[in-house]
Amino acid sequence: MKSPTPEFAWCIGIDYSGAGTPDQRQPGLQAYAAQPGDPEPELLRPAGTPAKRRARWSRNALTDALIEHLSKAEPTIIGIDHALGFPLCYLERNGLTTWPQFLGDFVAHWPTTNDAVEAFRAGNPRSGQASEYRLCERWTSGAKSVFQFDVQGSVAKSTHAGLPQLARLRAALGDQLHVWPFDGFAPKPGQHLIAETFPSLFRRRYPQATRTADEQDAFAVARWLNERCARGEISMYLHPPLDVAEQERARLEGWILGVI
Repeated sequence: MKSPTPEFAWCIGIDYSGAGTPDQRQPGLQAYAAQPGDPEPELLRPAGTPAKRRARWSRNALTDALIEHLSKAEPTIIGIDHALGFPLCYLERNGLTTWPQFLGDFVAHWPTTNDAVEAFRAGNPRSGQASEYRLCERWTSGAKSVFQFDVQGSVAKSTHAGLPQLARLRAALGDQLHVWPFDGFAPKPGQHLIAETFPSLFRRRYPQATRTADEQDAFAVARWLNERCARGEISMYLHPPLDVAEQERARLEGWILGVI
């Protein structure tokens, strides 16, 4: 039976940053939000930021703001540009059989809500090779391995900084939050949904105007999500054309929303 098309009242796009410590404000950490009928997404700013000033979030502050929003708001879909899972080979060599088990184990070895990613890199047993890819990364032309640090366009540092923040969201919101596709490919009615996105799939569709590159990536994700929701098309992307084995793998590794 085909799942009903989920309805979301808010669409949020986030361009993430793994730079610095979790309480340092970063120009590369940007978020935009839109609701049905909005002509364009709106830049989200930390409380007290003047309207004409560029937004500079810290990771901890952004997570706090998301928890506050999601605790009160109507169903929201969030697209964030870092990986939410690791390759199957990583799970297998570390004896991890489920995604929640992976997330808890990762946070224990990379407690990056307390310090910078760099503080935990040397000698960390929970690492891998830049040649190790998830299935969804092999389905794209530009996505890099979650273990490929220190190169242009890498998501490794953002991922290692962001996963413990995702664990904070999950702990605070419980069943209110559906982490896609680990919790399934279809959210329950009324749930918020967070998914991995790849802004380069969308950024050129929309004129950049005066936005920075990081603002443009967050803007493009929010606008693409809002357009798909407004047209009733989001289910097509929440159910990519995977066979049974590929679906099982995606439930362990994750998937990039928009890759079909």
